[in-house]
Amino acid sequence: MTQPGPQRQYAGRSAAERRADRRSRLVDAGLQMFGTVGYAMAPVGRICKVANLSTRQYYEEFGSREAADDHGVRHDQHRGDRSGRKKAVAALGNATLTARVEAALRTYARSTASDLRSARVAYLEIVGVNPAIEAHRMAWRRRWVTLIGGVLQAAIERGEIADRDYRLAAGAFVGAANGLLQDWCATDDRAPLDDVVAELSRLADALTR
Repeated sequence: MTQPGPQRQYAGRSAAERRADRRSRLVDAGLQMFGTVGYAMAPVGRICKVANLSTRQYYEEFGSREAADDHGVRHDQHRGDRSGRKKAVAALGNATLTARVEAALRTYARSTASDLRSARVAYLEIVGVNPAIEAHRMAWRRRWVTLIGGVLQAAIERGEIADRDYRLAAGAFVGAANGLLQDWCATDDRAPLDDVVAELSRLADALTR
C-alpha cells in the first residue's frame, strides 16, 4: 500500500494552515461588513474584496453568504454562552441574588456586545436571515432562559425569593434583554454598556419581587 507523501508547503505553511487562514479572513471580513453596512449591503463579492480573496475561495469554504454569517454568529454566541454560564456559576457563593444575576449579565453583555460589530450581527442582522440561523438564534435564547431559571431556582432553595414557577419570568427577562440590546445596537447615541447591564439588573430584581 502506497503511503501518502508529505503535505506540500508554501511560504512555510501547510495546505491546512493556509485554508484556516482563508477561512478566518473571510469570517472577519463578513463580520466587518455585516456589522457595519449590514447584511443586505454585503454581497459575497464585497466580502471577498475586504478579505482580499476570490469568490471561488469563498465558496470553497462556505456554500453561501448565510453560511459565513452562521459560522461567525455561532462562534460569538457560544463564546458568550460559555463565558456567561461560567461566570454565573462562579458568582454563586454567598453573594445576593442581585449580585449573582448582575455578574452573569455583565459577563454576557461584555462577551457579546463589547465589539459593536458582533453585537449588531447577533442582535440585528441575523434576525430572519434563514430558517437554520433563526432556529439557532431561538435555541440560544432558550439556553439563556434555562440559565436564568436555574439561578432563580437556586434562589428559591436559599429562601431568597418566593417559591413559584419562574419560567415565564425568565423568558420575559431574556426577551427584554434582547430587545434592549437590539435598541442599543441600532442607536447612534448609545449609552455605555455598563448602563445597559445596570438597567437589566434592575429589571431582573423587579421580576423576583
